[in-house]
Amino acid sequence: MTKNYYTENLADFGFREIKMLSQILNAWVENGLPNDFYTEGVRAAFNRNSGNVFLTNDEYQVAMMNGGNLESFYTTPYEGHEGFLEELLENDPTEYHHEDIEFITEIAKSNSIELPKPWMDFMEPK
Repeated sequence: MTKNYYTENLADFGFREIKMLSQILNAWVENGLPNDFYTEGVRAAFNRNSGNVFLTNDEYQVAMMNGGNLESFYTTPYEGHEGFLEELLENDPTEYHHEDIEFITEIAKSNSIELPKPWMDFMEPK
């Protein structure tokens, strides 16, 4: 019998995961949720495969600790690339499908993040 890799049941969290959750909750109290994270149906979750503990919501958005900050963790809609915005922007834009490029650039724009040079060069009309 295979265990479900995803759980929202705190009884399934170990002490490590509870400690990670406490850091997430403290970050939420201190600095709020990420600006683009909706507040409807916010709940804690644990992915047993990755070991990640995070907040999710009714829109299936994810907020996770990145260093000492609570940040949105994204999954691109076309090819399913995952990461924090800064991680997604580290890759060359030619590695992404055009719909994923649009998704990433819209997130950067809505968060007032300047695109790195390779992205700016890629976005310039030819």
